[in-house]
Amino acid sequence: MTPLIQLAEAAAAAEQKSAEVTDWAGRLGWVAGLLLFITLVYWLMRQGWKWRGSLQSGLPPLPEVPETPGETTLELSGRYHGSTTAGQWLDRIVAHGLGTRSRAELTLTDAGITVVRPGAHDFLIPAAALREARLDKGIAGKVLTEGGLLVVTWEHGDTLLDSGFRADRAAEHAAWVEAINSMSTTHHAHTHHARTTEGTAR
Repeated sequence: MTPLIQLAEAAAAAEQKSAEVTDWAGRLGWVAGLLLFITLVYWLMRQGWKWRGSLQSGLPPLPEVPETPGETTLELSGRYHGSTTAGQWLDRIVAHGLGTRSRAELTLTDAGITVVRPGAHDFLIPAAALREARLDKGIAGKVLTEGGLLVVTWEHGDTLLDSGFRADRAAEHAAWVEAINSMSTTHHAHTHHARTTEGTAR
């Protein structure tokens, strides 16, 4: 092998090694940039969450689950997908842990709906606060199949909320809609009757 050929091969090897080093540097730079972007997006999301929480600071604390809620009408195992201002499926409520998606165990009794959430705050939707229930497909940025979500509308403080749940067996939703709407209608009929009777007595 002539010295000229040896020099050419050495130059080619050096060029290949240099290209490999340059390629690794480029990859590391790309990964670092991606990580920085993800960190920035996460930080902006947390700031937005905190800002939304501060705007909702006037929302009163959630009703606690009673020790003896009464006789069980229905039970449901599934997921809690979040709460929004009623009728505005993207206006997420984050105060008092309502923005935390989680597993959930629902129980319907005369006291209302108890929502037990492992790893998140349990709460009660009082019977007197229930307004209606319906089947829907989306809430708080979560979109499911048509009718795949049980949405309960209830009054908390001066705010009407929509809370979304999905049972492990979606076929259970219809029974919950019927029972909640019946409970709400009955309760408000009794309330109206009591007020009318009180007004007549006066």
